[in-house]
Amino acid sequence: MEAFFKIIDNVNEWVGRIFSWLIIPLVAIVVVEILLRNLFNSPTTWSFEVSKQVYGLYFMICAGYTLKHQGHVAIDVFSQSFSPKTQNIVEVICYLLFFFPFCLVLLYYGAIFAAKSWQMLETGWGVFAIPLYPIKTIIPITALLLLLQGAASFIRKLASIVSGGNNV
Repeated sequence: MEAFFKIIDNVNEWVGRIFSWLIIPLVAIVVVEILLRNLFNSPTTWSFEVSKQVYGLYFMICAGYTLKHQGHVAIDVFSQSFSPKTQNIVEVICYLLFFFPFCLVLLYYGAIFAAKSWQMLETGWGVFAIPLYPIKTIIPITALLLLLQGAASFIRKLASIVSGGNNV
């Protein structure tokens, strides 16, 4: 089982490392737009749509990577005073009540959303008319990567509780 979790960890690690580089073109697009707009009074018609797409991809696809590195927002004002075992129990309960239902709904409806977008070859409303179906395909992919990483974390925490370990 741990070998499977290592595969999930590695996939999310590499996806995060590769797609984190999208921040560079995103910053470049925004800087170019600001310079063109403010210095030359010549705003572009494409920068808003393209920056939205790049940011959406960056934000979504790195979600599993962020979970792997425990980078998501955690409200642990109460749980920080708990023992490590109790913290794991609280996290396992939260995974069951919140995380897994959210991921499953996102996966299900994201797949429907993406499929409909592909059926109509949906494009943006702007002058650039950027295709939207590729970015909408990222929604169920993100949900799947997040769900797999969450399952690995959940089972590791559950195993720690059962074995009496103190891993948080």
